[in-house]
Amino acid sequence: MIQSEKQKHRGDEEVVKELCMANGVSYEKIAQEGSNVRSLEIFFSGFPCMVGLSFFPRLCHLTIVAQDIKHIEGLECCPLLRELWIVQCYLTGISGLQNCLQLEKLYIYDNHICEINNLELQINLEVLWLNNNCITQIQGLDTLQNLKELNLADNDIEKIGHSLDPNVSLQNLNLSGNKIRSFKELTLLCRLPHLRELALKDPMSTPNPVCLLCNYETHVLYHMPGLQLLDTCDVSSKQIKEAAESTVMKKMMYYNMRVRTTQRKLAEIRLSLMERKKTMLQLPEECIRALNHALKSLEREVPASCKKSSCTLEDGSTHLVEGSSDRSDLTTDINRDPAMEHKILSKIESLRERLELWTRRLDEIEAWYERDLTRATNTMEYTVQFLLMELESVGNIRLEVGCSTDPWFTSCCDLLHSRFSHSDFKVHSIAGIKINRLIRIHNSALRLRFEDKLHTLLASEESTLSLQNYKRRLEHLFYAADPERNSEKEDILCILEEGFRTAAEQHTALQREGAIPLSNSLSVTEQPRIEHILRQASQGNSKHNADTIPFRHGQIIVSKVFVGHSTPIREGDPLDRSRHPRVFSVYRNVDTKHRTAISDERLRSTKTHPGPECSPRRRQWFVFDHELILPEYIIYFEYISEDQEHPHSTGSDDTPSNDIILDREVLNMEPVLPPQPKLLSLDDKILLNVARANVLSQITVLNLHGNSLSKIKEISRLTALRHLTISFNEFTHLDDISHMPNLEFLDASYNHLVTLEGLRRLGQLKQVDLRWNKLTKVREETAVLRKHTPALLKLDTRYNPWNRSEAVRMTILGRLTTLTHLDDMMVTEEEAAYAVQMAAGSKITQASLLARSHTNSDRPRSLSLLSTAQLLCLLCPASWGLHRELEPDWTAKITALNFDSQRISKLINLNKLVNLRWASFNDNNISKVEGLDSCLKLEELSLNNNSINTLNGLSKMHCLNKLSVDGNQLSSLDASVLEQLPNLSFLSVENNCISSLHGIQRVRCLLELYIGNNHISTSRNIYYLKGLTNLIILDLYGNALLEKLENYRIYVVFHLPFLKALDGIAVEVTECESAKDMFGGRLTPDMVAEKLGHSNYTDITYITLQSCSIRMVDLSPADLFCSLRSVNLDHNNLTSFSGLIYLPNIKALCLNYNHIESILPRLKTQAPLTNRQILHSKVHSSGYGQHSPSKGKGEIGPTGSLEPLMGSLEVLHLSHNGISNMANLQLSRLTNLKALFLQGNEISQVEGLEGLQQLRELVLDRNRIKALADNSFVAQNVLLELHLAENRIRELNHLDPLTELRKLFLGMNKLQDITELDKLEVLPSLTELSVVGNPVAKNSLHRPAIALRLSQLQVLDGVMVTLEERTRAELLSAEPSPCSQYPGASLPTTEINLPGLLPLMPRSTPLRGMTISGGLQNFMHGHDILPSNVDESHYTYKHKKHKHSSAVHRGQADITLRHIRRTGSNLPTAGLLHDGNRVIITYPSQEQDSRFPNGGKPPPM
Repeated sequence: MIQSEKQKHRGDEEVVKELCMANGVSYEKIAQEGSNVRSLEIFFSGFPCMVGLSFFPRLCHLTIVAQDIKHIEGLECCPLLRELWIVQCYLTGISGLQNCLQLEKLYIYDNHICEINNLELQINLEVLWLNNNCITQIQGLDTLQNLKELNLADNDIEKIGHSLDPNVSLQNLNLSGNKIRSFKELTLLCRLPHLRELALKDPMSTPNPVCLLCNYETHVLYHMPGLQLLDTCDVSSKQIKEAAESTVMKKMMYYNMRVRTTQRKLAEIRLSLMERKKTMLQLPEECIRALNHALKSLEREVPASCKKSSCTLEDGSTHLVEGSSDRSDLTTDINRDPAMEHKILSKIESLRERLELWTRRLDEIEAWYERDLTRATNTMEYTVQFLLMELESVGNIRLEVGCSTDPWFTSCCDLLHSRFSHSDFKVHSIAGIKINRLIRIHNSALRLRFEDKLHTLLASEESTLSLQNYKRRLEHLFYAADPERNSEKEDILCILEEGFRTAAEQHTALQREGAIPLSNSLSVTEQPRIEHILRQASQGNSKHNADTIPFRHGQIIVSKVFVGHSTPIREGDPLDRSRHPRVFSVYRNVDTKHRTAISDERLRSTKTHPGPECSPRRRQWFVFDHELILPEYIIYFEYISEDQEHPHSTGSDDTPSNDIILDREVLNMEPVLPPQPKLLSLDDKILLNVARANVLSQITVLNLHGNSLSKIKEISRLTALRHLTISFNEFTHLDDISHMPNLEFLDASYNHLVTLEGLRRLGQLKQVDLRWNKLTKVREETAVLRKHTPALLKLDTRYNPWNRSEAVRMTILGRLTTLTHLDDMMVTEEEAAYAVQMAAGSKITQASLLARSHTNSDRPRSLSLLSTAQLLCLLCPASWGLHRELEPDWTAKITALNFDSQRISKLINLNKLVNLRWASFNDNNISKVEGLDSCLKLEELSLNNNSINTLNGLSKMHCLNKLSVDGNQLSSLDASVLEQLPNLSFLSVENNCISSLHGIQRVRCLLELYIGNNHISTSRNIYYLKGLTNLIILDLYGNALLEKLENYRIYVVFHLPFLKALDGIAVEVTECESAKDMFGGRLTPDMVAEKLGHSNYTDITYITLQSCSIRMVDLSPADLFCSLRSVNLDHNNLTSFSGLIYLPNIKALCLNYNHIESILPRLKTQAPLTNRQILHSKVHSSGYGQHSPSKGKGEIGPTGSLEPLMGSLEVLHLSHNGISNMANLQLSRLTNLKALFLQGNEISQVEGLEGLQQLRELVLDRNRIKALADNSFVAQNVLLELHLAENRIRELNHLDPLTELRKLFLGMNKLQDITELDKLEVLPSLTELSVVGNPVAKNSLHRPAIALRLSQLQVLDGVMVTLEERTRAELLSAEPSPCSQYPGASLPTTEINLPGLLPLMPRSTPLRGMTISGGLQNFMHGHDILPSNVDESHYTYKHKKHKHSSAVHRGQADITLRHIRRTGSNLPTAGLLHDGNRVIITYPSQEQDSRFPNGGKPPPM
């Protein structure tokens, strides 16, 4: 022994010498120089153990690299050590540092350390490197609060957990090269406030599996906005952080919308169930009412001796009954005839039996409702959890709901059906299964883990598997949660998110075999659950469970499993992997027909799922490695019974007719009470008669059952009354029952009570029956009883439509502390104490503020959809301990409050919360928003499910950005309040009574608006949202608007093009395109209201909407625009008159500069309709395909018998529309038209005017007319003015029908021969003619000839034909024709307010005022809609001069103006020359024929 010690000492001496040599220290002088050494280093070899360090007591820095060291030792004498490196050695643990209390940096990477421990005393440690070790769990770092850098790269760590929470100073963390798979683990790092550098996949290590998931960087940067470096990349840029923030916010908004949609579906299911429940209850309630009425009537007749001082109600409850003195003659018969008494008691007993049966039926229906509602609620909760899982995993977990069109859906259904065996379930009378829901699981992390594990096995040298046969060992197996654990939901969600647990975890959690149980058989999988439920049912745990199959609904997880090498085991064999070291799984054969052990031969696969060794036999598998199981589907199914019984049957609908017959038999049992007259009112005489008393003061019992009373004012004088029955009457309130000091019993059942207000001073009242009334507000009614019935012992409030019925019992017990029985159930002491405690907590006090408040300065970085107040309550403990001494200003530190479900009725004691930022008061009884005036920093406020009817009280909340007021009683959005909330970005007001969105336009920053299930019904409300350009999510679901508005969805999308989601569904690009196609350029009443600023359509007389890209008109219903007289739609895209044809009283219509082809689109017999036309044909009044029903084949051509349209239209402007064929316009249908303007088109032939017999003015300037046909003017015998300037006319034929024509304008045509002008002699009334610009008019040589030929002509080419000129032309005439026109004559004029219409004038009427171009061709301007009191002559168009204008025209205009000044003519109407010059039109006063009935002035608005 001594020899070995010497050798060891000699060896240590050599090691110390090597250390000294490596560091330049003399071994001989080590005793003197060692104390001065501060740093030592030794590399690669020569230092197998840590010895000799005692010679260096002041050592501060020690570096040991690539040595054979296995333990840290010898540092007891180095208390000053600050930096220690022991790397690339063989350390297996951390030890020997207990004296190194000043250690600041510790590098022990590249070792074999498996556990972090023994560092509790190193509180000064700032840097710790443990990379390249065998660490599987982060632990032992709780005391290192000064740690700034931690390197744990290249270990086997899978979870982070909360192990780093104490290390609040941590700035640099490296976790690369580990096995972290979940985003949830990374989320926990946001608790490190100073973290600046994070590495999960640095270039020197393999990345963690989580780094391979999508949105990895976005997730990290959102939760850790303070990071400067991520995986060695600079992420300090503000733009990067903002992009991550924006992406996550959009995701949260999207999933919040989807969660709300899911919750809304549950509300719809609840409503549907309630409707069905109401229908099912109708018959039992009617029967109970009839039986109860008969029972109470009989009890009224029974003497006190028969009642034995108690009378049982139909539900089994009893109440005190004193001898009644209001008995009828039947009472006398009873006293005389004991047999009659027996019959009555027998009938009463039978009635009670029937009532008991029907009451059970009510309970069964209620149980059915609760069961189905619970199932729907569970489904909704699962869906919400699935959505939250998707959100928290940033899309790496996705749960896809399948439908029958999905190929995988069919395959999965076939798989389940193939694994169902009818014989296994025959004992339960099950004939088959029905799949209700199928969900496909997309979990990227689990799939990567499964594939990596599988590839590792295939690459392993020990594995005998090959790429060719491994697929044969893949199975699809079933898993069902263990019913004994009572945590099925948590189990399923955990599997979906994290996969199946490890064998060790499974063994610990389930306390069963250390393997994961799976099966290829549905019966084997379901057996534990079925047995568990049947056992519970046999113990009576399922209340009123009428379903013949209590385990009807089930769910299983279908997983892909690599069973690998497997071996069979027998029943009872232990599942110990040590017994099966070379297999991946074991299985038991549970087939009933084949009990023998399964041989090693290759087994055939099933028909439904080929591939793996899938035996027809039913097997239960036990898989040891959880990584070889990949969950792929969740199947929700139900069992179908052999008799095809409906799964929702309550058993109450089988024999209703038999029950009714039995009821009738009981009601007809002897004795049958004769009907008695119903009392409508009371007086003293009636009271004495009913009570069989002599004076009112003697009446102690009064039974007024079964009358029609609604008031009993006289009852207050019965001061001795102790027992009062007023059941089956018409009472709505009990105001008359007051100041009755001796009243002990009151039965007011089966009335119509809506309130108990009015009950006063009933000090002795002990029992009250209020069943079967209409009471809804439990707090108000309880307050009345508490105040005025202090001795109340028994109260029955069942069968009332209470609001929030689930809280009725606790609310009543909390306020009526004297009750011993409530709703026929005894009140226990524990129940009463709990109710009182709950009632005491319904006020905001200092104690409740301390318990429900937080002082956090920021919202936790979490992907939760909870409000901030709810999230802080969930994640963070209360900021004040129970015994913590409060500071004077403690209330000023509160930033968050959560008072959800506390039965609060008033917001009080909040005036000192000046820094409150987040508050939640959901599910209370608050009726007013008050008490928040001091909370000016409030950012989020939630008041869901209260009784609020106005938003008053929020006006000072200028910082508010989220407001939720769902489930209240709001009827409107107060604009005066909303305009004071400039930062509001989220508003939810679902399930209220809001009928209009007026006011919402004030909230300019709004991003999300949820206003579903309100009373919004008109499309006008959508226009209030058009100014909210930031709005991206809108939910209007459940409003009447969705049903009333045709094409609702694309209508909203069209008007709100910035929306990203509508009613819980994302807006698709195709929807936007359809919206533009259908509603783009559509003139609707809403558009008119938007332009006008109001919707008083019946008052509108003028509409002017120029350059608005209108391509169709849909002003329906047309009766709304009954006052509309004039419409200007110039410069739009109309191709037809569209919906204008339905306007009943329109007189003037301007459609210049459009693309009009016809009044109604001309049907084409050859070419089919285009897609655009087909789309428009579906829109009311679009103009496409909307033809009169009386039209036939004749309307296809240019002529034909067409039904007249627009009978009031008198003036029509269609200039510059590109019209080439007048016949196609169908103008003949406008039979009342008096002025038609078609200048600037492509017309080559005048036709299609046969129906315009009232036409007085026709303008066809600037077209392509070459000649006039014989039918051009066949019907225009009252035409006064014809404009044909700037055409290509060479001949003047076929003008003879125009016998009344006064003015003819032929300027700028191609008339060459003077003889053509001779043809104008057929126009006997012609007084004005213009041929300027024609070849025939050169050098003015045509004037004498025309003046001679046309004796009535007064104006030629804009110049008066004077007497001298006519005299020269008539030199050969012996006697000049008299002239009736003298210069200077002044004629009265009348204003013409509508454009271009000339009155019908006698031939002999002279004309002093003259015009070169006919009439007003335009009359309104811009987008103005004129008020009725403005003369429209002030609103005229100013066009540019035509390109052909010349000095001649200007000279003529000057002549005209000089002449008007000379003659003093009035200037009533401003007109335009065809080249743009303004001229004046005057008309004689004797003809007041105008386009409006009141003298040419527009009617008043």
